[in-house]
Amino acid sequence: MSDKLIIGGREFESRLFVGTGKYQTFELMREALAASGADVVTVAVRRVDLSGSAESLLNYIDTDRMMILPNTAGCYTAEDAIRYARLGREAGLSEFVKLEVLGDEKTLFPDNEELLVATRQLVKEGFVVLPYTNDDPIVCRKLEDAGAAAVMPLGAPIGSGLGIQNVNNIRIILENASVPVIVDAGVGTASDAAIAMELGVDGVLMNTGIAGAKDAVAMATAMNYAVKAGRLAFRAGRIPRKLYATASSPLEGALS
Repeated sequence: MSDKLIIGGREFESRLFVGTGKYQTFELMREALAASGADVVTVAVRRVDLSGSAESLLNYIDTDRMMILPNTAGCYTAEDAIRYARLGREAGLSEFVKLEVLGDEKTLFPDNEELLVATRQLVKEGFVVLPYTNDDPIVCRKLEDAGAAAVMPLGAPIGSGLGIQNVNNIRIILENASVPVIVDAGVGTASDAAIAMELGVDGVLMNTGIAGAKDAVAMATAMNYAVKAGRLAFRAGRIPRKLYATASSPLEGALS
């Protein structure tokens, strides 16, 4: 049974989205991206040499298999984020954009007021906008109303590796969303990714959890399996939680 993810009219086989920052070498990044099985790799427009005059991380991405998702990392105003989104599209990266508008250098939490302004403007300009936001159901609803093609609530602060901190908020977001929900930030290991997927989210985006691991390629492989396993478990439907034991081999109705 087909279980493809569709965002902005485009189909994706993998529900794992990966980043390109913090790798020790471009070669290691390339190996990890391949091991992840991801269809989408996010790239900070600020980190790309758009002039083509120097070695670029883009040369180490298999663009025949992976879609580049430009992001506006490092932007602290709607104006700045809009400018970098435009630069990415003009450079031929994509009309998709992972929209980040940060409000604080220490926590890297989003400035949701500026995020909404940027989302509305970029949607008007024909971008497929995937905004990174807090795990706030109200903000996610407003972003969807503003035209976001998906919403990307954080699981925990960027790079923290804390895993999903507010399961109930993610559930509420899922209950009310009519666009894909992708957990972005905070995933530290495979079990974090599986937990997110078992909640029913449509995908998980991560960078530090892979790039910062002792063996990035092995962790990318683990995340690949975890996202698939979590999605399959969600679709299979877990048994209800019970306070007391239930015999797994009941005598009633047993075959003689």
